[in-house]
Amino acid sequence: MKPIIQIALDFVELKRAIKLAHETVKGGADWIEAGTPLIKSEGLDAVRALRKEFPHHTIVADMKTADAGRIEVEIAAKSGADIVCVLGGVSDSTIKECIEAGRNYGAKIMVDLLEVKDLEKKAKQIENWGADYLCIHTPIDAQMKGKDPFNALRKISKVITIPIAVAGGINSETASKAVESGASIIIVGGAITKSENAKEATQIIKKSIQNKKSIKTVLYKRVVGSEIKNVFYKVSTSNISDALHRENPCRDIRPILEGIKMVGKAFTVRTYPGDWAKPVEAIDKADKGDVIVIDAGGVTPAVWGELASWSAKQKGIAGVVIDGAIRDVPEIKKLKFPAFAKIVTPQAGEPKGFGEIGIPIEVGGVKVSPSDWIVGDDDGVIVIPQAKATEIANRAMDVLERENRVRKEIKEGSTLSKVTELLRWEKNR
Repeated sequence: MKPIIQIALDFVELKRAIKLAHETVKGGADWIEAGTPLIKSEGLDAVRALRKEFPHHTIVADMKTADAGRIEVEIAAKSGADIVCVLGGVSDSTIKECIEAGRNYGAKIMVDLLEVKDLEKKAKQIENWGADYLCIHTPIDAQMKGKDPFNALRKISKVITIPIAVAGGINSETASKAVESGASIIIVGGAITKSENAKEATQIIKKSIQNKKSIKTVLYKRVVGSEIKNVFYKVSTSNISDALHRENPCRDIRPILEGIKMVGKAFTVRTYPGDWAKPVEAIDKADKGDVIVIDAGGVTPAVWGELASWSAKQKGIAGVVIDGAIRDVPEIKKLKFPAFAKIVTPQAGEPKGFGEIGIPIEVGGVKVSPSDWIVGDDDGVIVIPQAKATEIANRAMDVLERENRVRKEIKEGSTLSKVTELLRWEKNR
């Protein structure tokens, strides 16, 4: 089977989905999928609308059927779907019902092996039952933790003969890899649906598949390990807050110098009001690239100033966050050293040596542990727990990418409320 591109329209607004689908068709999209969020939001009217708009394209209804297989296949097929998707992890009888119903109503059946444990065994069974396609799928939440579908894809492609679809973070860098690993159907979501130019994005991915070459992209990919830091530099604290389910930033902590970004792992300090001994000791003990985070009780006198900033900059410290006071602001601005604090004052304290280094603290009402990630910009400072850093970096990038698409639609003459169909989603009680 010649490799094809299936566009996953995982919108919740039908108008946006259709608009983007037209762009992708111009770019060479082969199959058009009514994604599960779209079907849940709009019902099977989404499939009917796509069938009407694109009478000559294959329409896929990603029902993710888990029960009542026969009726769900029937209503999807009668709405205009050429292919209906059922989950592979449900009861065997449901999958078999879907396959039989597909034959009755003229629809092909794709079985999504999402979260199936024994992939090889299940894939062989499903092929023997008569399914038309299998799908190796890494779910969005798993993608955010840096997982991809390619190991499973290579394994399954060796044991079955029916066409295999692959989904889960596919972009212009990985589309050719998907084909090499055994996929015939390349399901692309965010790399196209979040793009400001969906036509061009589709063309690039199609070119990658046809030439069997990876094409570099900055967006639409998920990271692990050392790449996390680069992502935190690209996204804003607002993006990160959204990714953390609107988590609070460090309350009342503001930048001394605007227009400067701070990213690094926390090197924590607890000190007493005005005692700048431990904060200065921390400069020598912290690693290059760390952010020194100081709990000074949120009061004056200052525990940080120009000379500490000079020392930190020389050491390669990424910045300082102070729940307390800072001074020498004009000089620190000239240094362009990233400093964030609650209070500005000319008054310095005394180095008495009280306090602790490298312990859990609280800054601006937010708990900070050593090695948590700290990101600061003009909007303030936000803390990302080390254990969730990979997931939050990827989710924040997803927020940024989605906003890029919305921004593009606004620039074309719409408004935020119209793009998001705001009134429709307001709570009614």
